[in-house]
Amino acid sequence: MTKDASSVRFLLDDELIALEDVDPTATLLDHLRGRLRRTGTKEGCAEGDCGACTVLVGELAGEAIAWRAVNACILFLPMLDGRALLTVESLSRTGELHPLQALMAENGSSQCGFCTPGFVMSLYGRSCGAIGGDLPVADVIAGNLCRCTGYGPILAAGAAFEPRPRDDGPLVEALKALQRSKGSRGRFGDRLWWAPRTVEAVAEILAEHPDARLVAGATDVGLWVTKGLRTLEKLVFLADVAPLSQMEEEAGGLRLGAAVRYADAHQALGRLHPDLGELVRRIGGLQVRNAGTLGGNIANGSPIGDGPPPLIALGAELTLRSVDGRRTLPLEDYFLDYGKQDRRPGEFVESVWIPHPGAGDVILMAKLSKRFDSDISAVCGAFALSIEAGEIRTARIAFGGMAATPRRAPACEAALTGQPFSVETIERAAQALRADYAPLTDVRGSAAYRLESAANLLRRLWRREQGEAVSVLDVVMAHG
Repeated sequence: MTKDASSVRFLLDDELIALEDVDPTATLLDHLRGRLRRTGTKEGCAEGDCGACTVLVGELAGEAIAWRAVNACILFLPMLDGRALLTVESLSRTGELHPLQALMAENGSSQCGFCTPGFVMSLYGRSCGAIGGDLPVADVIAGNLCRCTGYGPILAAGAAFEPRPRDDGPLVEALKALQRSKGSRGRFGDRLWWAPRTVEAVAEILAEHPDARLVAGATDVGLWVTKGLRTLEKLVFLADVAPLSQMEEEAGGLRLGAAVRYADAHQALGRLHPDLGELVRRIGGLQVRNAGTLGGNIANGSPIGDGPPPLIALGAELTLRSVDGRRTLPLEDYFLDYGKQDRRPGEFVESVWIPHPGAGDVILMAKLSKRFDSDISAVCGAFALSIEAGEIRTARIAFGGMAATPRRAPACEAALTGQPFSVETIERAAQALRADYAPLTDVRGSAAYRLESAANLLRRLWRREQGEAVSVLDVVMAHG
């Protein structure tokens, strides 16, 4: 491979920051506070949950900059290379409050003030047209937590503040000068990191270093460092591998590269089915969806990831890549056991193909969690039934949070297939779920709760198809 550059370069406001000898798991938050003395960005949770560390990161998009709000606490420094950065201090460089800050001060949107910089940056992103900024104010700040003010004044300030698009012309030209045609790499002591630009380069790196850790958005890997205090010896950053960030909508379905972020895929997934779009809206806060990727969620193999169950129900296929070529398999076959996936040494997730549901399919996808927004699922269920002449011809049902992996429900599917679409069939199938799963009891829910809630989601599908307006809460409590 050709020799790659080793520095990390980014623009902070209009100033070039060039770093050498970069610790690949040093976080942006620590660098801002400890090295650059930009202490307005706060550490509240160090896991991407509270939003106190929210900053805006901009990527070159043709002749414009695509800004997105992200959590600085779990963003590693090499992920900033070739990008632009705005912190809360960027808004008041003249020494005066930004109009948004002034508005929030006037209407009492802050008490202790610790969380306020994060709220300001989220709302500023909404006002300047950042990715996800077209969402309602409540959705934009769902990833920001406040423990003392109350959200009313914050929501009011966000709603009242008029959009103010940025003039990024000079910044665009400066960012163009930072773009690399080849990848970058670095060494920090005995630890190595790479930021390749092609899929072929990723495959070559993994062929030589099959133990290297792939990093897309770091919404999970970041916690291994900040909470688990793990030392990661080899990392491959994927955000600049353009083919992995491609999204193709075709007549038969949707193909997503492994590095497509949830925020970017939100609308396309919602076009596959509205339930899928609603489920994505509740995956973390906007900051998490602006960084987290569907491919990373799949590759990680978490039993409570919200992405795999609905994709399994829709019949998604996974493509794995290595120096030996590509391998395609049904998504459900990728998950073997807890922490174990069907990924050979040197292989990585390249893309996922999601077919369009049939025109007459009956579909329901839902997650149950203690908090509505920005919370991990206790149960995530997905149902796809093909019905003809009142008979269920095929049934695909998958759950997360019910087993060691995201998994289909064969006994439930068998109880549905070939049977009339009736309340009696639904009830038999709901009871059959007990043969499919033996869930654990943990802090998110008891085994009994999970089993009953899973059955109630199937009952919800029936009631919704009868024209009833049924909320998740109604169905969870209906048989409790």
